[in-house]
Amino acid sequence: MFGSIAALLCKVFAPTAAGSGISEVKCIVSGFAMDGFLGWQTLIIKSFALPLVIASGLSVGKEGPSVHYAACVGHVIPKLFKRFSRSYVSLSQFLTAGSAAGVAVAFASPIGGVLFSIEEISSNFKLSTLWKSYYCALVATGTLSAMNPFRTGQIVLFEVRYDSDWRYFEIPLFVVLGIFGGVYGILVAKFNIKWVAFRQQYLSNYAIREVMILCLLTSAIGYFNEFLRLEMTEGMQILFHECGGEFDHSLCKMDPHLSSKLSYFASLLYATVLRVVLVVVSYGCKVPCGIFVPSMAAGATFGRAIGLLVEMFNPCANAEQGKCIISGTYAFLGAAAALSGITHLTLAVVVIMFELTGAIKYIVPTMIVVGVTKIINDRWGIGCGGIADQMIKFNGMPFLDPKEEHDFGSHSISDCMTDQVVVIPVSGYTYRDVEHLLAETSFQSYPVVTDNESVVTGIIKRSQLLAGLHYHKQLRHLEIPLDTPVDFSSTPPQDQQDVLSFGRFVDTQYYRVNINSSFNTLVNIFMKLGPKLVIVEDGGRMAGIICRKDLIKFELYLHRLEHGDPFVSAKDDKVFAWMANLPSKVRHKMFALVGRKPQPYVTLDLDE
Repeated sequence: MFGSIAALLCKVFAPTAAGSGISEVKCIVSGFAMDGFLGWQTLIIKSFALPLVIASGLSVGKEGPSVHYAACVGHVIPKLFKRFSRSYVSLSQFLTAGSAAGVAVAFASPIGGVLFSIEEISSNFKLSTLWKSYYCALVATGTLSAMNPFRTGQIVLFEVRYDSDWRYFEIPLFVVLGIFGGVYGILVAKFNIKWVAFRQQYLSNYAIREVMILCLLTSAIGYFNEFLRLEMTEGMQILFHECGGEFDHSLCKMDPHLSSKLSYFASLLYATVLRVVLVVVSYGCKVPCGIFVPSMAAGATFGRAIGLLVEMFNPCANAEQGKCIISGTYAFLGAAAALSGITHLTLAVVVIMFELTGAIKYIVPTMIVVGVTKIINDRWGIGCGGIADQMIKFNGMPFLDPKEEHDFGSHSISDCMTDQVVVIPVSGYTYRDVEHLLAETSFQSYPVVTDNESVVTGIIKRSQLLAGLHYHKQLRHLEIPLDTPVDFSSTPPQDQQDVLSFGRFVDTQYYRVNINSSFNTLVNIFMKLGPKLVIVEDGGRMAGIICRKDLIKFELYLHRLEHGDPFVSAKDDKVFAWMANLPSKVRHKMFALVGRKPQPYVTLDLDE
């Protein structure tokens, strides 16, 4: 019921509230607008739907959606003030700072939230952005601490402390956990994107029904395993803990016989495998969903299993100096490995895990685990970054990652640019032509060129064209004749009183590049200066234009030309078709066994 209500809220009131939101926030911060994605409606619906989804028991987390609705706050509140609403730079900084606050309260990690906003969200880092993110994370964490949500003095449920130190002979085991994190990140991201592709092709009309089935499937499978039955943060609290003191759990009361420990070991591995499968099929469904905590939960069960295995063969487990192996620390390090593997974050993960536990003695093991995970990802991954970056590329979002290297080989700018461009002449247009241009095209910007030589004198945006028409209509208080001349020059002719002058609406400061320039120059212009389009000139005349989307599509085209589709292959399409036909085939087989013909379905379409 909870999952279905959340899916219904998203579908009816705010489709943009579904999903994680980190990918889209990154694109918006880099300079692209997405209508309604950060509006009041998305904020309200996501705030109501997210608790329902978490309570439903789906293998999804709240951290990604926390970043999204915190960014919504960073967008809608500054919009109320004229000082900030007109400045893209200010709004971008508020979105980055809001993202830091979202991660800070989700993990009780203010510094980790700041590092996350710098490492994952921010495209062009500035010192002022660091201060705003720091301040927002501080206030957000302080507010949550004052509210004391768990009535225990803790901000998150799985906050623990470790008193014992690690040993040098454990380093190979830390490497094993790092390898697990890298493999986990590669496999989960790969199969999740394939499942998302299947969902888009065959399940897009059954969003609510899919969420219902996922909720039923998750509860039916997870109920029979102790570590899947618990809520994920509660389960991690148990797995992270060190036995002894006030902590009392069956993990600490195992029978000393080998069979009892092997039983727990098998149960933890079983929980790890099922959690991985549930994360693959659940992340990306049409409800607010994150992947951070489910990944940490999978890493925690695997790490605790490794810890139990090492405890069984640890020769000094009962020595006077205390236990050499604390299996809870392996759960903690496994969670860090899985989180780093799926996000490709390094420094932020180390700080987040340190702030979660307060165990300063385990910073070095965490760094070892995260470092090995990064090596595995960089060596054997598909080279598209973490799950958020891969979803950006898979969905074709307009995002140029400044952290990546962009290789266009020997190609020239002319191979990428659009040479068929709708332009506006400085003079010669009438009011009828302007109205026809707006009705027949949907472009957001139009180059203004001289009549004969195609020399660009400026760029006028669609919004400015509409503002100019409104201005002249208000100025004349009459209907404007359709044959009224229109002039786009900065100095309109003085002898014609009936000319509609749009010169004040034309932006004469625009970005241009020579057609013989290198792609590195063009990429630097887009990433560091942030324009939406660049004019390509050849001998002073316009040869074409290049938008950021054109550059991204061209880079993806070259990559697929050389390596094929990194996400979905032709073989995957055949598998998708087989999976889509599987229910019908099973149904016909069942009726054939009893000697009957299947009747047509008569069902209520819940999605409608």
